[in-house]
Amino acid sequence: MRPPKQDNKKQQYRINEQIRVREVRIVGDDVESCVMQTSDAIKLAQQKEVDLVEISPNADPPVCRLIDYSKFLYQQKKRQKEMKAKQVKIEVKEIRFGPQTDDHDYDFKLKHAKGFLSEGDKVKAYVFFRGRSILFKEQGEVLLLRFANDLEEYGKVEAMPVLEGKRMTMFIAPKKTAPKKGDAPVVDTEDEPDDVAEAPVKKQPKKKERKEYTGPKVEGEDF
Repeated sequence: MRPPKQDNKKQQYRINEQIRVREVRIVGDDVESCVMQTSDAIKLAQQKEVDLVEISPNADPPVCRLIDYSKFLYQQKKRQKEMKAKQVKIEVKEIRFGPQTDDHDYDFKLKHAKGFLSEGDKVKAYVFFRGRSILFKEQGEVLLLRFANDLEEYGKVEAMPVLEGKRMTMFIAPKKTAPKKGDAPVVDTEDEPDDVAEAPVKKQPKKKERKEYTGPKVEGEDF
């Protein structure tokens, strides 16, 4: 057991003599969970050469773990890192149109949107009305709805086109897709091949029929 190091950051967990409650529930490796006086729990930690770490202060009574404090912090940091790695990060990609976007520019941006949605990102598509082009807001709405329809296989509309100031915006979220080729499960075809040639059936040799001897009979011979 070692005294806690002084750090500029506020210590997240109370340990050892910092635990002021009367009694605690102790847990840990090779320790039977039970409730005991805090002073006795600290003595038990000293005997095992570990720390008494308060891990659940709001429980009644508070729960403390018998563990080396440095090891405990390492485990917490490792667990947080693993949880962060499992989180799916979704980015929002913006695609801008004009109210009179030509087909070539439209197809170019449609291709990019398909790529974004396939990679799991959201798409924020908007039409920007400059000056008097706000008169064509209905045309901008038609453009966005066409865009959503062309992306129907890749995503679903989260919010229909909404006009805010000089922008008409629509959000499209990615659909859940099948695993990528690299993540596809390997199918074992050893036992069940796709194309199996039928094994040739061996023909049983025909038994020769015994021909009846019609020649002259010889005494002592049986034909």
